[in-house]
Amino acid sequence: MDVAAQDGAVRQDRPHPADPCTFVIFGAAGDLTKRLLVPALYNLAAERLLPERFAVVGVARAEMSDEQFREAMRAALRQFATGKVVADVASRLLECFFYVRGDFNDGETYRRVRDRLTEVERRFAIGGNCLFYLATPPDVFAATAKQLGKAGLTREEHAWRRLIVEKPFGTDLDSARALNAELLSIFSEHQIYRIDHYLGKETVQNIMVLRFANGLFEPLWHRDHIDHVQITVAETVTVESRGKFYDRTGTLRDMVPNHLFQLLSLTAMEPPICFEANAVRTEKSKAIEAIHRPSPQEMLSQVVRGQYAAGCVQGNRVGAYRDAEGVDRNSMTETFVAMRLTIDNWRWAGVPFYLRTGKALAARRTDIAVKFKQAPYAMFRDTPVERLAQNLLVLRIQPDEGASLQFNAKVPGPSIRTDGVRMDFQYKDYFAAAPSTGYETLIYDCMMGDRTLFRRADEIESGWRVVQPILDAGRGRKEGLAWYEAGSQGPREAAELLARSGREWRTIA
Repeated sequence: MDVAAQDGAVRQDRPHPADPCTFVIFGAAGDLTKRLLVPALYNLAAERLLPERFAVVGVARAEMSDEQFREAMRAALRQFATGKVVADVASRLLECFFYVRGDFNDGETYRRVRDRLTEVERRFAIGGNCLFYLATPPDVFAATAKQLGKAGLTREEHAWRRLIVEKPFGTDLDSARALNAELLSIFSEHQIYRIDHYLGKETVQNIMVLRFANGLFEPLWHRDHIDHVQITVAETVTVESRGKFYDRTGTLRDMVPNHLFQLLSLTAMEPPICFEANAVRTEKSKAIEAIHRPSPQEMLSQVVRGQYAAGCVQGNRVGAYRDAEGVDRNSMTETFVAMRLTIDNWRWAGVPFYLRTGKALAARRTDIAVKFKQAPYAMFRDTPVERLAQNLLVLRIQPDEGASLQFNAKVPGPSIRTDGVRMDFQYKDYFAAAPSTGYETLIYDCMMGDRTLFRRADEIESGWRVVQPILDAGRGRKEGLAWYEAGSQGPREAAELLARSGREWRTIA
């Protein structure tokens, strides 16, 4: 079945359609499927990147027919699609959607899935390739994989079988190790795609291109020239209706081992020998493994955990975290984390990496700021130090995708006066980007068997080894939680992390 758009010019260098396959979504009635996966599949169809022989099988507990499932997904497209929905493209895509009702812990569900796969593969001549997407709560990841194995759906004989696992991958080091072990007892490592949707963002992938494709930056990308690095993932949203889940998880587990460490590893990694999946993932894993891991007590002075109180976010009144539905009224769960990390290798010895992330902050912003060392002042002894602007390279991930470079220039006039100026690059000014949820690249790569943007087991565990001492240090403690007003820059204690060495955070604005 052809789900591709009928019009639109085809560039000579564009990717070719993915391999024929059936896309099985466990958790097909959930928000992830409606908000992100189905719109992403539509965008791939509109870009002519889905295979002609393609089908989707949704699995969930709700009672639905195939037609009801298609109509529910059509409504999701109308509500959540990132661009204009072309009716013909949507209809051709939804024609190949099918549904299986069942409980994820019930072996009978997987027998029905197997029967439906056989039917669909014959109907569309797919050939047996199958991609299983776990859009489910994390506590059923292992059980679902185990049932797939029992039903004989994981064997690769004349076709490939692949598994996409969402985050969070574990809740601490032990649980991450256990989940890796369980999955690897059923699937081979090459079959497992541990997804982090941040790696689907063009601006995240551009970090490698900016570093390694430009002779301008890489020679300066080390301790001799860089003073420090700031990585910020700031959100304006509160926990909203996710209070019960969030109170068990917190920002540290939810954001640091995945999103923030992905940005850190791409910033700090050594050049890979090539842009092949294992070469890239090996260097990323080495960067995370090289993060210095102090004792739990030392961690207390290098990590700030905060929780938002009532305030005003972008003109809207926001209640305190503890007042959210599903949250314990005495909760000590953090909604903000800031930390100072160092990397024990030749390139980064002595260069601090400052990471911060939180909810209910002043603005939505994700960026990486590389602060270069200050020029000697001798030539400008008559210029106040504060008039010499910082040399900053800022990589903006969202929402204003691009990059900027700040440097000093002479102010016009007879005297030598300097001021900071900025060169700015915005993606929207140079490239006509197609509508995107951030999942299109990742789904396409998985269909093509490209694992570059997916995390390996060792990378997952390396991240948790850094976070585990922080969890240990905070376990059972009733003190040490900092407070911040919703709509602010975060807790005062976070600013002190940098102030101790005469540095300061860039303003979240």
